[in-house]
Amino acid sequence: MKPFQFKEFAVHQDKTAMKVGTDAVLLGAWCNLGDYPDTMLDVGSGTGVISLMLAQRSGAMTIDAVEVDGDAYEQTVENFEQSDWGDRLFCYNASFVEFAAEMSEEEEEYDIIVSNPPFYTDNYETEDVARNKARFTSSLSFKELLKGVGQILSENGRFSTIIPFKEEESFIELAKKYNLYLNRVCRVKGTPTTETKRSLLELSFTESSIQEEELIIETQRHQYTDAYINLTKGFYLKM
Repeated sequence: MKPFQFKEFAVHQDKTAMKVGTDAVLLGAWCNLGDYPDTMLDVGSGTGVISLMLAQRSGAMTIDAVEVDGDAYEQTVENFEQSDWGDRLFCYNASFVEFAAEMSEEEEEYDIIVSNPPFYTDNYETEDVARNKARFTSSLSFKELLKGVGQILSENGRFSTIIPFKEEESFIELAKKYNLYLNRVCRVKGTPTTETKRSLLELSFTESSIQEEELIIETQRHQYTDAYINLTKGFYLKM
């Protein structure tokens, strides 16, 4: 399988069940990195694409990733090492629950945490164990994700994620239990006439007025909107 070629890096994806997808690229491009963050974390790295996007977008010296699946972990490490930013990128092979508990004990914090989490429920599980682990909430529930973020996000840090639109309301309510509050939301539609499919969310420990926006990806097949082009043109070759 040929690697997925971006403008400034390539992503090999032959070892991992989850390939480079629109969700990851949207999140990596949309998340707000604020003012010169020192430390960033990508939860559930898959191929490492989001971490690589963060490295391209920032000068942060510590960009960590955590990935529970062994093959995906190896793929992430390979992609990190072959990039221009290998000295700033590091991946841990662990569950996020274990990772967050350990980092919390050591009083390690991250200014930016980003996650493209698993979000299909067990009802939709397939025979492919690795794909299940990457895409289903049995391997990392929203509760576990939010609890872990609450443990290791810095006081003024930001947490950004992408989830199904239908899960948005319950996710935001659950986040409040861990003192995480919605600051920005971008609701994503494939075309002007289709239903809203995804919600990009930014949360922090600070309550504020919520910035809301909508993003439409295409007007018709392969006819991308200006907003989508402007968001992703730093990464996709043909934008």
